Amino acid sequence: MDIINVNSHNEMLGHISNDKKAYLLLFKKGSDASECALKNIQSVNNTSEKVEIMVADVNNVRDIHPNYPVTSVPSLLEFSNGQFVNLYKGCNDGQYYKSIFENTVFEVKGGEEKPQKNVVVYSTPSCSWCNTLKKYLDEHKIRYRNVDVSTNQKMAEEMVKKSGQQGVPQTLINGEIIVGFDRPRINRLLGIKA
Repeated sequence: MDIINVNSHNEMLGHISNDKKAYLLLFKKGSDASECALKNIQSVNNTSEKVEIMVADVNNVRDIHPNYPVTSVPSLLEFSNGQFVNLYKGCNDGQYYKSIFENTVFEVKGGEEKPQKNVVVYSTPSCSWCNTLKKYLDEHKIRYRNVDVSTNQKMAEEMVKKSGQQGVPQTLINGEIIVGFDRPRINRLLGIKA
C-alpha cells in the first residue's frame, strides 16, 4: 500500500481519476484522534493488497474538505472510479481500516434497508469478548466504530463516564450503553432477529 501526501484538491483528483479504488485521509497534525487514525492506517501498510492511500493535513490543505460532507477530522474518504462513495469518521483500529481496504465492510445502499444506528464498540485488543462482539456485529452486517481504550485515554475516560464501569467490551447504540456482550439486548436495540 502506498501512502501519498497531497497538497491540493486538484492533486488529489489527479490521483483518483485512474484508480478503481482510492482513499484519502483528512487529518490534523497534532490532534490525538488524527494521529491515531494515521498510525492505524500505516499499520496495515504491509498487510493490505495494493491500495493507494492519500493523506492531507487540513492545517495546510484547505481546498479538499469543502467539496465533501466532511464535518470533522480525521475522516477517511473513499473513491471508486474517480467518484466519492463513502466517508469513515474518527480513529478506528487497524483491523477496521484493513476491512475497508479489502472491501469487507458492509455498506447500506438505498432501497428498503433500515437506517444504520450509531454504534460504538469500546474494546481492547486482548479482550476475547470484545473480539466475539465485533465478529457478531460483522456477521450481522452492523457497521460500528471500534475504539481501542487501551491506547486512547480520553475515550477510556468517556466510556467510564457513560457506564460507570471500566470493563470491556462496552457498546454504545444510539446513546444507550451496554456493558459486556449482552446478546439479547444488542439484538433488541439493533433489530437483529436471533
